[in-house]
Amino acid sequence: MVGWRVLEAFLPLGIIAGMLCVMGNAQYFIHKAAHGRPKHIGNDVWDVAMERRDKKLMEMLSSPSTPN
Repeated sequence: MVGWRVLEAFLPLGIIAGMLCVMGNAQYFIHKAAHGRPKHIGNDVWDVAMERRDKKLMEMLSSPSTPN
């Protein structure tokens, strides 16, 4: 009898886990369709500002400097 109760518990758990996977994939594909590329995880305003700063610094360092 205990085995049947465990089986009864796993069925709803499997349905819930499956729906979470479906919703996660739906968000991914909707975002990709709307923006043309996947969403960058954890890329907030601060990260974007730091990427711009780093790119600007690298361009300044790589450009040939003219002696005065």
